[in-house]
Amino acid sequence: MTPDDYCTEKARASGSSFTVSFRFLEPKRRQAITALYAFCREVDDVVDECREPAIARVKLDWWRAELATLGADATSQPSHPVIQALASAREHFDLPVEQLGEIIDGMQMDLEQTRYADFKALQLYCHRVAGVVGLLSAEIFGYSDRHTLKYAHTLGLAFQLTNIIRDVGEDARRDRIYLPQDELARFGVSVPDILHGRHTPEFQALMQFQAERAREHYARALAQLPAADRKTQRAGLMMAAIYQTLLDEIERDGFLVLDRRTSLPPARKLWLAVKTWLAT
Repeated sequence: MTPDDYCTEKARASGSSFTVSFRFLEPKRRQAITALYAFCREVDDVVDECREPAIARVKLDWWRAELATLGADATSQPSHPVIQALASAREHFDLPVEQLGEIIDGMQMDLEQTRYADFKALQLYCHRVAGVVGLLSAEIFGYSDRHTLKYAHTLGLAFQLTNIIRDVGEDARRDRIYLPQDELARFGVSVPDILHGRHTPEFQALMQFQAERAREHYARALAQLPAADRKTQRAGLMMAAIYQTLLDEIERDGFLVLDRRTSLPPARKLWLAVKTWLAT
């Protein structure tokens, strides 16, 4: 199995909405974005699947060492197929090792912090695990106007805010609550309400507030995208169409996210992707 084959299988197995848009890209860009996505999945899996934080930290340090092999003064070659695939991608696209390292920093935050006092505190986490991914993706998709980077970063934040809404119950079962603590208090929702899956009118109001914030980020991102780069950034726009539809479905279901995980059927995601591609 080649490094690219490994990354493709890793992406396919995830079932992510993001991967639908990859198939519309030309081969070099598809290879690069698939490698980036596989890297994100690998380091995220370290945190989600390793029950011992100390061991997870060791594994994340190993990934940092692998990234170091991509540096200009590297004295060794990468051993993992995902980093090998990223090395190939970096021959064509500007994918700074420092930004890839920030993604690992974000994953490590999950080992050290399970609560966030307010939205400002949460923003650093969202920047590292999603905003930076948006910036790297923009480099792969291509752009001519640097304002596109603002769009890409904001869109990455919107995706992460949607993920937080979708995964409240799943995260709570790992004792993680990404909903800001001051906002829980404002809406009259307690930490035990979240941990024990109590779907109350107060919880629904809290989630409505979270959804409105996510939608504000989508609107801001789309407003920041220069017209000159709409075609090159079509893959991101397809992801946005799918994720905004997912958010609508979660809201339509009454934010029943404490005991289930809402997803869109593959055919619907593909239809949304094609529709966006043709309209851009």
